[in-house]
Amino acid sequence: MTLRDILDAAARGVFPPADGRTVVVPQPSARDAGALSFTAHAVVFTDEDPAWVRATLRALDGDPLSAATSPRFLCALMDRTGRSCDVVDALLVADPLQGRPPLALREIEDPGHPRVAYARARRDEVRVWQARGGVLVLGRGVAGRLEVSVEVDEGVRQQGLGRRLVTAARQLATEPLWAQVSPGNARSMRAFQAAGYRAVGAEALLLQRALAPRQRKTPVWPSE
Repeated sequence: MTLRDILDAAARGVFPPADGRTVVVPQPSARDAGALSFTAHAVVFTDEDPAWVRATLRALDGDPLSAATSPRFLCALMDRTGRSCDVVDALLVADPLQGRPPLALREIEDPGHPRVAYARARRDEVRVWQARGGVLVLGRGVAGRLEVSVEVDEGVRQQGLGRRLVTAARQLATEPLWAQVSPGNARSMRAFQAAGYRAVGAEALLLQRALAPRQRKTPVWPSE
């Protein structure tokens, strides 16, 4: 089973068995490696030796159910692969939604736009729309899944714009739509949940060194 198979099943509400296991699957691309945890089941997607992954996990102290996304394992995997990791994100998914977006959107096609350049470093087939006070991005990320991210300008936060943007993303999509949200960003989490996105697990995405946090623009998430 591939990582995409696992994600597609989770989008349908069919999750891996809560058996306490960690499975290792190949990276879906040279760009994307990391770890994904569901309820009592984890998936490490890497081209590293599965025997090394399992041995490293067994050697860790602490709860084995959370070992694959623990700081010690992720640091070991980063050291071995030369990659970096921002944060362990909450992974959300939503189904496409019929109807017209609840706000006016203008598509940005300028490849030099900072948000376009930022997104293209992490996703394929990127499309970017601008609204008054915010930006909406769709693109194919991990295992080719369709991912959404948004930015809301400082001066218009806490007015519901983030929720309207991520709702509009569902109306632009024709397949399940994924979002990675830092758990500490409670406003962003509430915006996505209010727009109908549901939590399916947690994900630590390991970035190639060229995309390390100190070298890249930090996205601003919605603050509704």
